[in-house]
Amino acid sequence: MSLSRRGLLAAGGAVGALAATVAGTGSAAAGPLPGTGQGSGRNRVRTGFDRLAADGYALLQGQKVGIVTNPTGITSDVRHIVDVMHPDERVNLVAVFGPEHGFRGTAQAGGSEGRYDDPATGLPVYDTYLKSGQPLADVFTASGVDTVVFDIQDAGARFYTYIWTLYDCMEAAALAGKRFVVLDRPNPVTGRAALGPVLDPAFSTFVGRREIAQAHGMTVTELALLFNAEFLAARPVELDIVTMSGWRRADFFDGTSLPWVPPSPNMPTPDTALVYSGTCLFEGTNLSEGRGTTRPFELLGAEGIDHRWAAAANALDLPGVAFREAYFAPTFSKFQGKTVGGVQLHVQDREVFDPVRTGIALLVTAKRTWSGFAWRPDNWIDKLTGNTRVRTMIDAGADTDEVVGAWEADLAAFRAVRKKYLQYR
Repeated sequence: MSLSRRGLLAAGGAVGALAATVAGTGSAAAGPLPGTGQGSGRNRVRTGFDRLAADGYALLQGQKVGIVTNPTGITSDVRHIVDVMHPDERVNLVAVFGPEHGFRGTAQAGGSEGRYDDPATGLPVYDTYLKSGQPLADVFTASGVDTVVFDIQDAGARFYTYIWTLYDCMEAAALAGKRFVVLDRPNPVTGRAALGPVLDPAFSTFVGRREIAQAHGMTVTELALLFNAEFLAARPVELDIVTMSGWRRADFFDGTSLPWVPPSPNMPTPDTALVYSGTCLFEGTNLSEGRGTTRPFELLGAEGIDHRWAAAANALDLPGVAFREAYFAPTFSKFQGKTVGGVQLHVQDREVFDPVRTGIALLVTAKRTWSGFAWRPDNWIDKLTGNTRVRTMIDAGADTDEVVGAWEADLAAFRAVRKKYLQYR
């Protein structure tokens, strides 16, 4: 069931088959177990945790285990994996590590739960948020674990911080001499393609540590393999992965039969994830990105915007999406308690919808139709896009095609690197 970093470096892209063969399913891409899935007779997807547990936690035998997880770490019958593992004598779970929003998910964006003992299990919960390098390594050392396990549902975008929690924890585990195991879950918006600009390392932050595309089109085990070989090669962690069975790269989340748990307070549905890698760019502007509404990242707006924005966006005839003139009053965040005008995205054909191109088109049309448009004074947009080009090109009057064309060479290079680490067809 496992994959060592030595095997990865020696075998390249073939290692996913090895990982799944040990678990007895033949291939990570072609070994679904019988089940009752949703849509077109699909078999049920089994997550990395499902397969780890089915194997009796053999991969963790004889180890003191700590797990990096949050409310998305659940089984198919919606039990939390910590609650499942804690009483099981086959695994020695001794610690939990919470990311942004916390292990039990009580904190809003930019917050965490701190250090406490979990009331349900009595396990010590350590805070990883905004910790990296040696300080995070010291947390792992203090916890007394031998192996750190990662199991969190991602949303598919570079600026969704859980993948950088993964990266930071891998780096820290290597510094602390700990083994690292990643349990896979689906990319909810498919793994078909990488889209958008690639991060310039000069803009490295917690919403983008390293040079990957804005919509990476990978699962967390695939990202872990890429991180270890491409970005942590000078000091790679001892890495094992547990792949899924039954998942295909073209699968959206609703085709997996898995239950959806919001991975963060403003990611309530898979529909949110579908648009997020594009419309999260509005965090870098003075417009509301829909926080404080029931449709975050699908509703966008500000005081003074009217029907002209939706009309301009619809005139572009973007594939798979239409825009409705919308008015809403956020209950928190930007424009709290005020009625603002803007648009609601309606994805009509998700097979052809390009969230990043759509996000750029909305920025371009917002700036052209609303005189109050402004970037955040700290140029947060540059951190989100990973460069200055998007902002400066839009300010200079570039259209959507020109902005998108500016990143194509970098994106092609990333796609070539990404291909080496893909584990599913």
